[in-house]
Parts: sequence; structure tokens; C-alpha cells
Amino acid sequence: MSPAPTTDFGSDTLWLVILAAGVGTYAIRVSFIALFGRLDEIPEGVERALRFVPAAVLSALVVPQFVYADGGLALPPDNLRLFAGAFAVAVAWKTENILATIVVGMGALWLLSYLL
Repeated sequence: MSPAPTTDFGSDTLWLVILAAGVGTYAIRVSFIALFGRLDEIPEGVERALRFVPAAVLSALVVPQFVYADGGLALPPDNLRLFAGAFAVAVAWKTENILATIVVGMGALWLLSYLL
């Protein structure tokens, strides 16, 4: 078992950083609520842009799991996660079914791991 990560910051400084991050996050969220609470209608350009937020966030969370390994870019032909992810993307695109996407992606990963 590896030792717990340490830092050169003192306990007070560390708690201050955590508190500042929490206050900053809260302020950003409240500012949007307050801004949109004052508007009668959200501008169409903002509404159009907000439609892409879920896909962008999901991509930012998922894609690194496919293309990074051991702290670096991993695009060799033996990257099974990349191939399984490609199968899952194809199924998601064709069927728009979340369960089918998960089943095909995991099945492809297990099958490729077994065969190779």
C-alpha cells in the first residue's frame, strides 16, 4: 500500500484553499441563478450553446479514459479500451440507447481482452 500523499502546505493553508474553492464554486453558481432570475427570457444564443454542455462534459470525463494510459497519450493498436469505446460510440450513434451502448462497450472490451 502506498503512503498517503503529502503537501508542503500547513493545515491552515490547506483548509483556506478548500474554503476558497468552495466559496468560488458557490459564487459562480449563484451568479448564473441571479443573472437568469433577472432575465425574462434566456437569449437564444445562450440557450443554443447550453445544449452542448452535457455532451462536452461527458466527453471531457470519458475520452481521457480511452486515450491516456500511464500518464501519457496511448494510441497504439493494442489499446483495447479505444476499440471498445469506438464500438460503443457506433452503437450509441445508431441506436441512441444507453443500455445497448454500455452492454456493447463492455462486451467488446471483455471479448477483445479474451481474444488478444
